[in-house]
Amino acid sequence: MPPKFSIVHRLFRPRGILVALLLAFAAASAPAQELAGARQVFDGKMFPAVEVATFSHSDTLFPVNIVLRKGPVRSLPPAAAKLPEIHFASDGKTYDLFDYLAYNRVAGLLILKDGQVVLEDYELGTGPQTRWPSFSIAKSVSSTLVGAALQQGLISSLDDPLTRYVPQLKGGAYEGVSVRNILQMASGVQWDETYTDPKSDRRKLLEIQLAQKPGSIVPFMCALPRAAAPGSLWHYSTGESFLLGALLEGATHKPLATFLSETLWSRLGMEQDATWWVEAPGAMGLAGSGLGATLRDYARLGLFVQQDGVLDGQRIVPQGWFREAGAAHVIGGKFVDYGYLWWPLPAGDPIHQGAFQAEGIFGQFLYINPSEKLVIVVLSARPKPNSPDHILNDASFFAAVARSLH
Repeated sequence: MPPKFSIVHRLFRPRGILVALLLAFAAASAPAQELAGARQVFDGKMFPAVEVATFSHSDTLFPVNIVLRKGPVRSLPPAAAKLPEIHFASDGKTYDLFDYLAYNRVAGLLILKDGQVVLEDYELGTGPQTRWPSFSIAKSVSSTLVGAALQQGLISSLDDPLTRYVPQLKGGAYEGVSVRNILQMASGVQWDETYTDPKSDRRKLLEIQLAQKPGSIVPFMCALPRAAAPGSLWHYSTGESFLLGALLEGATHKPLATFLSETLWSRLGMEQDATWWVEAPGAMGLAGSGLGATLRDYARLGLFVQQDGVLDGQRIVPQGWFREAGAAHVIGGKFVDYGYLWWPLPAGDPIHQGAFQAEGIFGQFLYINPSEKLVIVVLSARPKPNSPDHILNDASFFAAVARSLH
């Protein structure tokens, strides 16, 4: 029993029921933690406790669709061996696991080796039932759904024009852009992704999201200016990834959350339903952000990816899909460390050979290392959307974990 309750318990032991009622009343009477609004989130102007409370209730930021789970929970058995003591370098200094958790404001960390849990840890008041936002990890999930739609014949080819599935884009900036161009963020359409600049394209898109007007995102994207020919320029764009929602819903004739549920979430043995932001109630799913799930369910999704997209003996995505999706590509004659909405690990450390990851702002990671049969999920509440000056190096930490379990 926690110390602050032990004295009360001793004083009122004969009246245990009364004490329980008093404690329950006190908890119910305590003021609820303030939640931030979407503009505060993108500005990175939240007190730490407000940030954690907001992320723990990310379905309050925008309307959501439910991604339904189904059937028995698929167990994640504990590994026989625990994680050995690890050390890694960041900016010329050496750190350990506990530094990584503390400095990087990690809310949840789960490490799977050979499909078994080596480490599962919750911090900042979170727990196994906490549903945490993926932010741009959702992009990699949407990329996986494109692979599934390709496998099912709902998308004929990655070289199909995007307008074949989203005819509203005809005559605008995305005329002549292929599905592959969108997956590589190589449409050539001009875009400014700066989260904290109210004048950026990303913040204009945020205001459209906040207006919750159905059918408003596609026309906004269609009206953007062109910066280069399709396939000739890489430019990170959340707006571009939102068009994947229009693509998938046009190809499958189902809401994005429903397609995810039917394809994966209801079949992976998830513990909880997930949530996924939408443009407005009943409107397009936001493929580029806003999937909310528990730490363990993110790990189950990662395990599916690590196992090459085969589920109970059935291939869900084309063979070699993740090898291609997680690899760097040549765009406009230049080698770009970006796959199909997945990030390959930069060359340099051989332990990362063939590894790739999904990333989200504020420190969300889903690290996949197929050759090491390793999955690492990191859920965080870092101070700013992009906080490279405030954190320890994630790739070095992942390498240290991989090497310790090799």
